[in-house]
Amino acid sequence: MALPDFKKLEQNKDAVPEWAKYLKHGEFISYENTYKSKVYFDLFDKYSYACSETGDIRYYVYDPVKHGADPSKRYPVLMWLHGASNSLMEEGCIMCCGAEQYASEKYQQAMGGAYIIVPLANEERLSDGTILGTWSKIHSKPIKAIFDRVCEEHSENIGRKFVMGASSGGYFTWQLLEDYCGYFDGAIPISSGYVPDDEALDRISESGTQLIIAHGRHDEMAVFDECISPRIEKLQQMKNCICFFPEWVYNGDGGVSSVFYGFEMGQHCMINWVQHNLMFDSGKPADERLPDGVTGWIKKVCEE
Repeated sequence: MALPDFKKLEQNKDAVPEWAKYLKHGEFISYENTYKSKVYFDLFDKYSYACSETGDIRYYVYDPVKHGADPSKRYPVLMWLHGASNSLMEEGCIMCCGAEQYASEKYQQAMGGAYIIVPLANEERLSDGTILGTWSKIHSKPIKAIFDRVCEEHSENIGRKFVMGASSGGYFTWQLLEDYCGYFDGAIPISSGYVPDDEALDRISESGTQLIIAHGRHDEMAVFDECISPRIEKLQQMKNCICFFPEWVYNGDGGVSSVFYGFEMGQHCMINWVQHNLMFDSGKPADERLPDGVTGWIKKVCEE
């Protein structure tokens, strides 16, 4: 997969996406997230996990107890999996993968506190832009081991377990659910170009894992009609599952999301809306089944 070096480019906020012709009267394009980013990186500690198969894996951890949460209570653990090339952003990957806002005081209070893990694949960009080392099945065992390590190191405070990710991180979320069926209490595969086969979906459905499957219908990279439509009936039949397949992916200001770095990917960047907690700035939820957004869903899963 060839991708530009986003660190060296600025977003073109004058671009008019091809899908703009489908907007209805009153709808508008939004080029900005309304949350503040790159402000919570210092709350994360950096670690490394030795792995001969993939190379040592760097990962970041937010510890709620270290930042003032009650040390006598238990908290969910959220692992956020980044998309292709995002690990090359180093600590910026905390933002790109969707994790950063969940370390904010507002989101932590809404969830009742939570540990956050952000592992980084050992990616490499070739001269032609091709990205090597993105998430694959070979990462499954060491990433599960990192999750286990964090849980063991904070065993007295560990509650329910969650995994979520977008784009190639969405694929890898499904991969972990397949490989460790029943291990996770909740999962959110987002904008994934991959969906497991029916047998695997049946196992995941019966495992008790709570799911939000999120995918925009105008996704420019993981095309909805190719990735989701052929499987939509099967996905909607899964137990404990919310299929969130909106017509448009929005920003918090209510505008349809556009992200242009030489190619349009605003509708693929569902992860930005997830960092908005799937809530509009007005307080209106993106979906009535998620009245308190993703943070409310996490808290509900923890209480069941």
